[in-house]
Amino acid sequence: MIKTVVLDDIFGISKLITEQRYRADLGRYRSLHIYRGMPNADFDLVTSLKRICKDKSHFLEPTILETFTKYAALEDPSIETSTWRQMILGQHHGLPTRLLDWSFSALTSIHFAVTENNLDNMDKHDCVVWRIDVDELHSLLPDKYQRIMERSKTTVFSLKMLQESCVGLEEYDRDMGGKAVLIVEPPSIEPRIINQYSFFSIIPLNMPDLITFLDEHTNNTVKFIIKKEIRWQVRDLLDQLNISERIIYPGLDGLSQWLARHYYVKDKAE
Repeated sequence: MIKTVVLDDIFGISKLITEQRYRADLGRYRSLHIYRGMPNADFDLVTSLKRICKDKSHFLEPTILETFTKYAALEDPSIETSTWRQMILGQHHGLPTRLLDWSFSALTSIHFAVTENNLDNMDKHDCVVWRIDVDELHSLLPDKYQRIMERSKTTVFSLKMLQESCVGLEEYDRDMGGKAVLIVEPPSIEPRIINQYSFFSIIPLNMPDLITFLDEHTNNTVKFIIKKEIRWQVRDLLDQLNISERIIYPGLDGLSQWLARHYYVKDKAE
């Protein structure tokens, strides 16, 4: 069942970013929560493939990946060897895919939640950070995936482990049956992936609705709603903590986005 938590002051934000789990076997604090921030609390957890291709996703996904690979091989010839690598590289560059972006960093996800492209909308609606538990999700995976995790002594899948688990999309959809979701940590092919501490969930195309799945099959999923009244306060706090566009998007694009927001003038002083 999904738990909803409303954050209406800065102290609730501090609790969110300091969540930890003590591991007695290590004597250390570890967490396998990952987070996804979105600027509007009404937004659904839907992939770009589903949003763009709708009920034609099954038919169009192979064509999209094949065409992307044909033209992108000049940039990265290695993507021809792996459907999963095609998908991860494509997702990074805006290709419609079945992947959803997540971050191991709560701060990074709060950045995506409290930052709008149109800054005039910052105080017009609540935003949201979703939190899921990778341990809990992966406990639902089929046996062959469980065995690969046990052999690798890890809970999070790498690209190598994923390729070992299944060769392609049809096998993955058959294995998951709409009743499981796999989380993969992408290779560090670009500084943004590193800085954003990125993970991807691979959504089976035969899973009608991710939110319904999480509500029916998980107990540790949390939807943190950040009230619109504190969005600017949280946004300014993140800048103080050096979490901004120039870190999230290293390079001149991120620098320019950060400066545009930093010098944004609100219509009415509060």
